[in-house]
Amino acid sequence: MVQELVVVAVAAASAGAVYVAMAAKIVKQYERGIVLRLGRLRNEVRGPGFTMVVPGIDRLRKVNMQIVTMPVPAQDGITRDNVTVRVDAVIYFKVVDPASAIVQVEDYRFAVSQMAQTSLRSIIGKSDLDDLLSNREKLNQGLELMIDSPAVGWGVQIDRVEIKDVSLPETMKRSMARQAEADRERRARVINADAELQASKKLAEAAAEMSAQPAALQLRLLQTVVAVAAEKNSTLVLPFPVELLRFLERAQQPAPAQQEVRSGPSQQPPQKSSPPQQQPQEQQPSPAPPSSGPARVMRPKPLARH
Repeated sequence: MVQELVVVAVAAASAGAVYVAMAAKIVKQYERGIVLRLGRLRNEVRGPGFTMVVPGIDRLRKVNMQIVTMPVPAQDGITRDNVTVRVDAVIYFKVVDPASAIVQVEDYRFAVSQMAQTSLRSIIGKSDLDDLLSNREKLNQGLELMIDSPAVGWGVQIDRVEIKDVSLPETMKRSMARQAEADRERRARVINADAELQASKKLAEAAAEMSAQPAALQLRLLQTVVAVAAEKNSTLVLPFPVELLRFLERAQQPAPAQQEVRSGPSQQPPQKSSPPQQQPQEQQPSPAPPSSGPARVMRPKPLARH
């Protein structure tokens, strides 16, 4: 009789231990427990720690409440300005309602992933290439709103969506490189022209100052010679100012007033005047004197013979 009681006690203890082992559940700090009793959702959400369920009747589902980092596969699309691109992104989300995450959707992770892919394709088609490259913050906000709208009914909250990389074709990369190079060259030329303009203004001011003080020009010349000689060159280039040549030219030519005082009036010896050459004139017949009577004919006298 005693042995039978001992056997029954041992069997009961063993059954109790098995029951406790099957009923005892541990929920971690970052998890929440959802109990389905005979397939029906219990309103009570089990918090972290030790909890008990009815074996065979209750089923405990644990839901992770941590922020999940999910990469979105790269999607090929055509932008609004007809450029083929390949864009990938990353999404951060967490479960805020464990009961809805279990009941409302079969697999909330897969649902969020598919929604992110379709939303990313839609964003690519609505955006220009420049927006994808430079205005990503606005695109991230639009993508977050597109994913968060259906995810609210799944008990999931979208924390952040980031576009990671935008892959372009090689031809487009070369075209953009040429465009960037041309823009850099344009800016360099503009800066160089601006520098030349400022330098010319400063040089004009310096020339005006040096023209008032000629000694300053000579000092500047000596400074230039010192700067050239400091390079330890075998050939020394000495700039010769044009103003010095003009100064020497003016020094060699005496003033007009001093030249008149020094030389006085010039006395030249008288030159012998040559008799004027008389050109032979043709003898013209003298007009006959007027007479009242008949004209008399003058005959030449014969020459006398000796």
